[in-house]
Amino acid sequence: MDFLSVVGVILAFAAILGGNYLEGGHISSLVNVPATLIVLGGTFAAVSLQTSFVLLKRTLRMLLWVIVPPYVNIEGGMEKVISWSMRARKEGLLGLEALAEKEPEPFAKKGLQLLVDGQEPEGIRRVLEMDLDSQEQYSLEAANVYEAMGGYSPTIGIIGAVMGLIHVMSNLEDPASLGTGIATAFVATIYGVAFANLFAFPVANKLKEVIKRQSIYREMMIEGIISIAEGENPRVIDLKLKGFQMP
Repeated sequence: MDFLSVVGVILAFAAILGGNYLEGGHISSLVNVPATLIVLGGTFAAVSLQTSFVLLKRTLRMLLWVIVPPYVNIEGGMEKVISWSMRARKEGLLGLEALAEKEPEPFAKKGLQLLVDGQEPEGIRRVLEMDLDSQEQYSLEAANVYEAMGGYSPTIGIIGAVMGLIHVMSNLEDPASLGTGIATAFVATIYGVAFANLFAFPVANKLKEVIKRQSIYREMMIEGIISIAEGENPRVIDLKLKGFQMP
């Protein structure tokens, strides 16, 4: 679990609600159903219009990555590659066949199978890099949907504010309805800006960080597998892969 994401959510609510309280406001003043409907409904409607159903489902599913990101163990992957290189040096590339059958990680499994099949290093690189690029693009599409949400919601919040002011201007003769219209106007703006800057953009950036880490892991795998295919010494491979270690 990514506890920093949980802390971020708690701090966001604490900062807004705490600031509102210190200014003498009440939580009830920030609760407005029409403003919520306008901002959230309008934002999801705009995103749904530009996004396919399959991508939207994947986007919602990947939201879980913010709290429980996929486990990426770069150091463990490096140790795995070094053990492969030592085995290949002793038993030849065919000695990796049993490991390829048992390897649970799909990307590494594909690389091992290409090694065992005797593919040329450049051929292995082309196949794995194509796989890496397609998986990275596949995941980035979902992150871009959250970025789009962050772009739409402030503008839709302004639409809500204008609608609230229109309601106020059309009911000037009824002072009792003025408060509701003005509240909707200002709260809709707050919702739009808060949704973008406390949810949509942070989620998009968090997903991109996870995707980047996955890509670094796969790049490390590619370099390690190519080095094995070229028959490099395990010590040299170890030194090469240490460049992929992340602080």
